[in-house]
Amino acid sequence: MHTKKIRGLRWWMIGLVMLGAIINYLTRSTLAVAAPTLLTELNITTQEYSYITAAFQGAIMLQPLCGYVLDVIGLKYGYAMFATAWSLICMAHGMATNWQALAFLRGLLGLAEGSANPAGMKAVSEWFPAKERGLAGGIYNIGASFGSMLAPPLVVWAILHYNWQSAFVITGALGLVWVAAWLLLYDAPARHRRMSAAEAEHIAAGQEQHLQGDGKRPSVGSILKRRNFWGIALPRFLADPAWGTLAFWVPLYLTTVRGFDLAQIAMFAWLPFLAADLGCMFGPIVVLWLQKRGVRLINARRGAFTVGACMMMGVAFVGYVESPYAAIALLSLAGFAHQTLSVTVITMSSDLFKRNEVATVAGMCGTFGNLGLLIFSLLIGGLMASVGYTPFFVSLAVLDLVAAALLWILVREPAPQPMNPLKA
Repeated sequence: MHTKKIRGLRWWMIGLVMLGAIINYLTRSTLAVAAPTLLTELNITTQEYSYITAAFQGAIMLQPLCGYVLDVIGLKYGYAMFATAWSLICMAHGMATNWQALAFLRGLLGLAEGSANPAGMKAVSEWFPAKERGLAGGIYNIGASFGSMLAPPLVVWAILHYNWQSAFVITGALGLVWVAAWLLLYDAPARHRRMSAAEAEHIAAGQEQHLQGDGKRPSVGSILKRRNFWGIALPRFLADPAWGTLAFWVPLYLTTVRGFDLAQIAMFAWLPFLAADLGCMFGPIVVLWLQKRGVRLINARRGAFTVGACMMMGVAFVGYVESPYAAIALLSLAGFAHQTLSVTVITMSSDLFKRNEVATVAGMCGTFGNLGLLIFSLLIGGLMASVGYTPFFVSLAVLDLVAAALLWILVREPAPQPMNPLKA
C-alpha cells in the first residue's frame, strides 16, 4: 500500500464530529454567558442557579444510556437523534419564565447532550489506527473548547441586539443545520461511499487485534468489574469539575467578584477556551513526543495527563491575584492544562476497550466526570456566599494531582499485542 494513495476521509469525518461538539458546547454554554442578564430579569438567586446547573449535570450522568444507544443502533442515526433533541430543547429555553422551568429544560438538555463524548470516542475508535487516535481525539475535543469560546461573543451579541431568549433560539437553530450536514455526509467506514481500499487497509492495519469488536452488545456489568475502567473513571470524577467551573461559573465570577460588565465578558470570557483549544493539541503532542523516546502508549498518555495536572496548579492562585487580567491569564492556563489532561484520559477508553464497548465505556466514564462536576457545582452554589470562590480554585489544583496519581496506580497497561495482520 502506498501512503500517497491514502485519502484523508477519516480526517474529514473527525472534523464533522468536531463541528457537532462545537454546537454541543455552544448550546450548553449559552446559559452561563446569559446568566448575569437572565438571573436579573427572572429574579433567580445564585442558589437557584446552582440547582439549574445541577439539573443539567444530573441528567448528563446518563451518558452510559447515550453510549449504549450509539453502540446498538449505530453512530450516524443515533447521534443525529440526540443532536436534534438538544437543538430543540435549547430553543425552548427562551420560553422559560422561572428557575424551575429552566431546571427542567436543563435536565432534558443534559440527557441529550450526554451523547457528544461517547459519539466522539466511537468515531475515533472506528476511523483511526492506534497511532492516530490521540491526535483525532484532540481534534474532536477542540469542539468542546471552541464551542465554549464562541458562546460569549455570540450570546452577548444576541442579548445586546435582541434579548436573552434569542440567544437560545439562535444557538439551537445552528444545531439543526449541523444535523442536516451530518446525515448527508457521515457514514460508518465500512459503508462510506468515498472510502478507498487503501485508506480502509491503513485503518485496519493500525488497530489492535485484541480490541476488535465481536458484534455483541456491550455488558455494563463486565465493564464495571474491570480495573482499567475505574482507572480512567475516577480520574474523570476528580478532573472534570475544572471544566464545569470554567463553563458555568466563570462568567458569574467575573461579574460579581472582578466587576466585569457584559461587554467585558464578551471580550475576555472566551480566552480560557481558546487556551483550551491549544491544550487539546498539546496533550497528543506530548504523547507522541514520549512515544518517540520509547515510552509505550498507555504510559505516554499517563505522562501527558501528569503534565496537565502539574500545570493546573496555577489555578490555585486565581483568587489571590489583584489584577483581573492576571486572573484571566491563570484561568486561561487552567483551560489549557485541563484539556491537555482531559483529552488524554478520554482517549484511553479506545486504547483499553473493544470497539463495540467504546461508546458505552466513554459514557460511563462521563457519568463519573459529571458526578464530580455536579457535586462541585452544588458546593459552589451553597458555599460561595460564605467562603468565596478562592477555596474552590485551590481545590481544583489538588484534585487533578490526585487524579494523576490514581491513573498511574489503577490502570494496567495491556501486554504488547500484534496489530491487525493486514499488510500494506
